[in-house]
Amino acid sequence: MNFQLNSIPARTAKPRVNGLTMIMDKGLGLRGVRDFLSVSAAYADIVKLGFGTAFVTNNLIGKMEIYREFDIPVYFGGTLFEAFIVRGQFEDYLNLVKEYNLQYVEVSDGSITIPHADKCRYIEQLAKHVTVLSEVGSKDAEHIIPPYKWIELMRAELQAGSSYVIAEAREAGNVGIYRGTGEVREGLVQEILTQIPAEQIIWEAPQKAQQLYFLELLGANVNLGNIAPSELIALEAMRIGLRGDTFYLYLNKNKEAKQKI
Repeated sequence: MNFQLNSIPARTAKPRVNGLTMIMDKGLGLRGVRDFLSVSAAYADIVKLGFGTAFVTNNLIGKMEIYREFDIPVYFGGTLFEAFIVRGQFEDYLNLVKEYNLQYVEVSDGSITIPHADKCRYIEQLAKHVTVLSEVGSKDAEHIIPPYKWIELMRAELQAGSSYVIAEAREAGNVGIYRGTGEVREGLVQEILTQIPAEQIIWEAPQKAQQLYFLELLGANVNLGNIAPSELIALEAMRIGLRGDTFYLYLNKNKEAKQKI
C-alpha cells in the first residue's frame, strides 16, 4: 500500500485461495491489458476472456502472454465450453486447453442443457489436467432454480473435482442469484451458505450494490467475479473500507472490539 492507515482489514496475499477477484475481459487490446495491469495487477487473481470472445480475439496468444508476464492465469468463458459441447467436440476442447496451456477452465451449462451427471463427468475429466471452476445457474431469467437444487448441484460439482463453484449472474448481474432488477436473492444466498463453504464459491457481482452486499455479508476476502477491468481498483478500495459505501464498516467493528476490551 502507498500509505500507512490503521484499521484496514487484512487482505489475503497472492496467490490467493480466497478473497479472489475474477476479472471479465470482454475485448481489451494489448495496450489496454498492459495499462490495466500497470496499476491493478496486485488485485487481479484470474482473468476470464468472457463468453466466446477467445474465438474471435486477434493476437490471442500475445494477449495471454501479457497476463502471464504478471502471473495472472487466463481462461476462456464457459459459453465457449458449451459451444464445443453442443457440437460434440469435447475432445477438441480438451486439446484446446492443452494447446493454450490453460491453468483454469470454466464448465457451465447456462446456455444449453447438459444432464448433470454428464456435466460432473466433464468436470472430473478436466480436473485431471487443470483447475476447474464450474458455474451453477441458468442464463435464462425465467428459469428459477430452488435453493435446495442450487445446493445439490454445487455440492455434486465440488465432489466431482471443481475447486470453486461460480454462482451465475451473467455480465449484467440480472439472473441467477439476482432478480431482474439486480437485487440479490438474499434468501437463496443465505440458504446456499448453510451448506456450501463460502471459500469455495465465487459470486458473480458486476454491479457495485452487489459487491457491497457480499462484502458486508462475508467480509473483505469474499470471492467475487465478473468484475470489469475498469472497476477493479474501485472494488479493492471498497473491500478495505476506502470507499464511501464501506467507509465505516471496519472502523465500527474496530471501535466495538475496543469497547469490549
